[in-house]
Amino acid sequence: MLTRKIFSSLLLVALLFSLCSCTQVTVSGRSRLNLVSNEAINQMSADAYREFLSKNKISDDKEKTQMVKRVGLRIQLATEKHMKHSGLSDELSGYEWEFNLIEDDSINAWAMPGGKVVVFTGIFPVAKDETGLAVVMGHEIAHAVAKHGAERMSHSMLVELGGAALSKATQSEAAATRNIFNKSYSIGTSLGIMLPYSRVHETEADHLGLVFMAMAGYDPREAASFWQRMSQENQTAKPPAFLSTHPSDYQRIQNIQSHVSEAMVYYNQSKN
Repeated sequence: MLTRKIFSSLLLVALLFSLCSCTQVTVSGRSRLNLVSNEAINQMSADAYREFLSKNKISDDKEKTQMVKRVGLRIQLATEKHMKHSGLSDELSGYEWEFNLIEDDSINAWAMPGGKVVVFTGIFPVAKDETGLAVVMGHEIAHAVAKHGAERMSHSMLVELGGAALSKATQSEAAATRNIFNKSYSIGTSLGIMLPYSRVHETEADHLGLVFMAMAGYDPREAASFWQRMSQENQTAKPPAFLSTHPSDYQRIQNIQSHVSEAMVYYNQSKN
C-alpha cells in the first residue's frame, strides 16, 4: 500500500500536471507541461547567454552579422504580431531579444528562453542565403517561443524532485531549479552545444518555424531545400530515426512539405 506521504506527493504531481498541461503551444495546439515561470527561466537564460558570449568570439564579419540581426528582427516582429493577434502576448513576457553571430565552423544555431539567439558562422555554407538562414533561425526561435526548454525542465523537475519539493524548486532563485536548468541546456561551456530536443519538439519547431519565417516574408517553399542540404552534411555515422531525438531526414522533409500550403497563406499575407 502507498503511504499517506507518497500518495499526497503523487496527488500533487497529478494535480500540477493537470493544471499546467492545459497550456497550448501556438499554431500546433499541443498541450504542454510548464512548471517554470517566465521570470525564472528568462533570468537563468540571460545569465548563461552572457557567460557563453564571454567565452566565445563574436564575429566581426559585418555583412553576415547584419544578416543575422535582420533575419532575427523580422522573425521576432512577425512572432510578436502573431502572438498578439492570438491573445498570447503574455507568452513572450520578459523577452529581451538578442541575435549574435559566433565565429565557429560548427554547423550550429540555437535559441534560449527569453529570445537569446546564437548563430555560428559554420551554418552559412548550408544556409546559402538569407532565406536559408531564416529557415534555421525560424526553427530555433520556434523552440524558444514554444517553451520547449521550460517543458523539458518541468519534466526533469517532476522526475528529480517529486511533487513535495516543487513549491520550493519553482522559486526564481532556488538552487534546485538552476541546477536542472544547467542540466537541461549544458550551454555555459565553450562548446555551446545544447542538449537535443525530443522528436516531438523538433517536429513542432519545424512546423512553427516554417510559419514564423513565412510571416516574416521569407518563402517557406525554400525550407525543404535547406533541410536537404543539412541532410547531406549529416550522412556519416547517423543513427536510424527511431534511435534519434530528431526525425529522419526523409520524415522531416515530408513533414515540412505537408505544412507548406499553410505557411504560404501567411507568406502571401506578408506581401500585402
